[in-house]
Amino acid sequence: MSIKPDDHTTGSSELEKVSEPIADPGLPAHTWRPTDVDERLAKRAERQVAGLFGLSAVFTILFFVSYFAFKVGDNWNVSGGLGSSTVALGLTLGLALLCIGIGIIQWARKLMADHEIVEMRHPARSSDEDREVTVAALNTGLEESGIGRRPLIRNSLFGAIGVVALAPVVLLRDLGPTPSQVEDEEEGKGLEHTIWKANVRVVRDVVGTPIRAADLQVGDLVNAVPDGLFDLEGVDLQVQKAKAPVIVVRMEPDEITPGRGREDWSVEGIVCYSKICSHVGCPISLYERTTHHVLCPCHQSTFDLADSARVVFGPAARPLPQLPLAVDAEGFLVAQSDFTEPVGPSYWGRGA
Repeated sequence: MSIKPDDHTTGSSELEKVSEPIADPGLPAHTWRPTDVDERLAKRAERQVAGLFGLSAVFTILFFVSYFAFKVGDNWNVSGGLGSSTVALGLTLGLALLCIGIGIIQWARKLMADHEIVEMRHPARSSDEDREVTVAALNTGLEESGIGRRPLIRNSLFGAIGVVALAPVVLLRDLGPTPSQVEDEEEGKGLEHTIWKANVRVVRDVVGTPIRAADLQVGDLVNAVPDGLFDLEGVDLQVQKAKAPVIVVRMEPDEITPGRGREDWSVEGIVCYSKICSHVGCPISLYERTTHHVLCPCHQSTFDLADSARVVFGPAARPLPQLPLAVDAEGFLVAQSDFTEPVGPSYWGRGA
């Protein structure tokens, strides 16, 4: 139907048909919930919600207990091939979050304000007036939620969320060795030590065969690990694999510029450095034999292996740690000691 501007015969009813082709059906009569008309039922619902929040806190505490009570890797087949630690941690933390979720749903269904709101469409950009109305609506929703009038729900909710928020703090313990492990040099634990020590053979990575000094040619680069690494299992193996790998490079002896006190750390032009980049810990082995530079593929930090792995380019703040080498009676490469400085990226308490 078209309406001409000069069509004075068109009535207001026809204009309404154009703007509102479908009649507004209106809203059905509001049905009050039992908790809206019976304060006794409302109090019972309040206790239910608070109980769910309290139960969440209990499950979170059980999560903490499980974390310290069950060792990772123990009891492999507790449930469907999953270990006791995995089952206990997942079940307790999952139930803690589930109880909070169910409690909030129960709170919204039975106790929060229950009336219909109709809002017409508006332009994409909100005006200042709309923003003020939105803030007022949020304040109204906060008031109608009853959180101010129901301290039992408010305090139990905050308590449950606060206890659950501590769970990630406990899990941070798994991101690395704890300070108490730092002094355990014999086991190669902590951030300060690896399982390298005097007379440990340098063996090829993966295959585990020892490296004879006479077999290396000038320009060779070998990815290596300490002998005995693959005798470890589980978490201990993964921790040492993250710290102990090295690269062994042979160059002409007169091309090496040894650092102070490192004059006897190489063997016939063979030097050994940590494979873990000192920037953010990426494994490196991209070697340019003519310049003796090794490149980290992650952020292009470049180290000069002929000059104590000095940083020549990129964001790394310090050279690669060098492993002092020697040869045993059979001519195989061995370590003189552990690294004299921590391997890996810089961290708190370590100077650049």
